[in-house]
Parts: sequence; structure tokens; C-alpha cells
Amino acid sequence: MDLHERDDDDTPTVRGGFGEGAVPGDPSIMMSLVRGLAVIQAFSRRNSAMTISQISHKTGIPRAAVRRCLYTLRALGFADTDDGRRYALRPKILSLGHAYLSSIPFAAAAEPLLRAISDDLKESSSIAVLDGDDIVYTARASVSRIMAIDLQVGSRLPAAFTSMGRVLIAFRNEDLGERLGRVAFTPLTPRTIRDAAALAAEIARVRQQGYSVVDEELEIGLRSIAVPIMAADGTACAAINVGVHASRMSRDELVQRTLPRLKVAAEELAYCVR
Repeated sequence: MDLHERDDDDTPTVRGGFGEGAVPGDPSIMMSLVRGLAVIQAFSRRNSAMTISQISHKTGIPRAAVRRCLYTLRALGFADTDDGRRYALRPKILSLGHAYLSSIPFAAAAEPLLRAISDDLKESSSIAVLDGDDIVYTARASVSRIMAIDLQVGSRLPAAFTSMGRVLIAFRNEDLGERLGRVAFTPLTPRTIRDAAALAAEIARVRQQGYSVVDEELEIGLRSIAVPIMAADGTACAAINVGVHASRMSRDELVQRTLPRLKVAAEELAYCVR
């Protein structure tokens, strides 16, 4: 499986824990909303246009219910069809994500800080939050494309194998063993950590030193460094990082050149959430 297409085939479905199966017998759950959200999440880069049958198969929702969801989404301007058969999301769907992003306290301050870091270092920088076992990019200043995937706001990557994910895991009050038990230790590169004990040791190191470096574990040629953005309760609410191509900067140089800048930016952003 290509890491960077993982969300295309692994979209949460009603069968797989998003929907009726996740909330058995809860009378307060509005199942029509659950189904509508499942239909929206069925679309992806690889499956940008689908028929009612395809969506029904992917989500496990009956075709009649899928048809009603799509009718509603189309009436509201969130989806449409050109041929009456294959449906696709419309740009208005972005307003749902914008509502979340605009509500993040440090969103307005983040973009100019990221641009300043990227302009100064001539490298890409990003901010992400933890969502389940993934990180989700909420802001990004891209100087050059250094990964196989073109990362954008909303992109997701596995938290366990990213620098931002590791600082977010390290600085949270949670059961680390439970989280590590969910990690699929697929060797993404020859340098990827391959077992829970090694990852736990790395998370402990990150917590002790206050930052994380991921050196060609996620993708060959990619080095990244991240620090946490701390909330008032002493836990990490977000993370900020810089990613570079391994040929342009050694691991030691990455730490020496970027860590001071990231720490200053993280402190500034922390004031926005305290």
C-alpha cells in the first residue's frame, strides 16, 4: 500500500466503526446525520466521483438512503452530478472544514509565522493537530515539494511515524500502551521503527528533549523536526515542524538551524491558546 494514498481506501465506513456499528442502541444519535457524514467521507482523491451503488458498497449504507443523502447534499450545494449517475463533491464542502479551521485560536497567527520561518530557512513548515491515530495539517507554508504527496491543509499522515505526531503523542495525558497497540508497524522505509518497544523509547526521548526528529522513516530523503505547541494544561494542542530534503541538510544541522526558530514560534502560538 502506498502510504500517501492510505486515506483513499481506508475511509471510515459504517461497517468499519463509523455509523450504526459505532453507536449501537444510542437513541440520542441522529442516524441520518451519521449517514450523511459517511457519504461525504466516502469521497477521496482516488474516488472523486462515484455512483450511488459504489457509495453504498463503500459505506455499507442502503442505496435508498445514499440516494436521499446525495439529494440533500445536492440541494444544499455540497454535491452535484453532471450525468445523473456519478456524483462528486462541490467546492462549497470546503466551508465545513473552514468552520473548524477558523475556530482554532492560533489559526490567524499561524500563517504569518510559518511564512516567516519558511522564507528565512527556505524550507517548508507546517502545523498539525492530532486526530485519532493520524495528524491533520491545519496550516502550511510550502517552499518546495519534498514528499511524494503534495501536502496541504487537511492532509493526514500516521502520527506514529511523523515528527509532529510524536511530539503530540509525547506531550499528552493518555495511555501510551493503548495507542501503541493500535499502530501498524509497516516498514515504510528501511529506517522505519518496527515495534512498539522501540517506538515507546523514542516517545520517551522526545518527551525528555522537547522535540522530535524523524529521519527518513516516513519517506526516503525526508527529514523533519517538530516541537509541541503547549496549551495551558501542559499538554500539546498542536505541533509545528520544518521538513527538509536529506541531501540539503544533515540531522545535526537540522536541529541547530531550525530548533531555535521553532521553539520561538511555538511559544508565540501558545499564548493564543492559554
